[in-house]
Amino acid sequence: MLEQMLSFFSSWFANPSVLGIALAVVFGAVWLVCFWPPLFKRPWLWAVLAGSAILTLVAVTFVQIPLQIKVGQALGQEVFLQWPLLASIPAILFGGLVQEGSKLVPIVLYWWREGRSIDPKLGLAIGAVAGAGFGIFEAQWIHNAIFAAGWNWEMVQNSGVIALAGFWERFFTVAFHTAVSALAGYGLARGWGWQFYLLAAFLHALTNYGAVLFGTGVITIVQVEIYIAVIAVLVTAVVLWLRWRKPAELAELEVSTA
Repeated sequence: MLEQMLSFFSSWFANPSVLGIALAVVFGAVWLVCFWPPLFKRPWLWAVLAGSAILTLVAVTFVQIPLQIKVGQALGQEVFLQWPLLASIPAILFGGLVQEGSKLVPIVLYWWREGRSIDPKLGLAIGAVAGAGFGIFEAQWIHNAIFAAGWNWEMVQNSGVIALAGFWERFFTVAFHTAVSALAGYGLARGWGWQFYLLAAFLHALTNYGAVLFGTGVITIVQVEIYIAVIAVLVTAVVLWLRWRKPAELAELEVSTA
């Protein structure tokens, strides 16, 4: 198992491609700018961006993968063959819990440092930066693998837009990572830390379940890409509303939930 984990970890740094990395950064910038985090007023947010990427990769490698392997062994191959849609749920849930938990760590540290009291919009901004950090890192890993496999523009000419599916998926996956972590950060700052953490983990699992639906033939590659995009856009829309609403609207919400 250790060899498998180390191989997975090192694969994130294999086959570096300037274009793959550049695309990942552009995708992250496009979505992160929507939240307009104070990256230059608070330079430590750059450390959150980088730290979240590495911390989440470590968590995925040494926590998520072993848990998913143990679950698979406990259920057995026959269970997966007979009920793949149900048997895949525990592993998918572990993925959401581990990744959203690790992305939440920088927000929790800052929240704790500030006496467990920060402005909800700052919590949201820190979360967006943490989510974008991992989203960008994951996107460059996927992009580099795509280019290493021989992707070129001729494939688009021959296969049409289906050849761009990997990039489409990463564009919206980066959006999802950014928005769902921002949502968790907002919830923590509002005093609803564990509730919003579980919500973020559930949304993460729901998004990843699209891969299960595709793998079992329930939906097509085009449908799974639409599935991911719809969830990402809906979550992003909600979180952007939280980010940009006026203080008066926030005060009304606080009164209604008091």
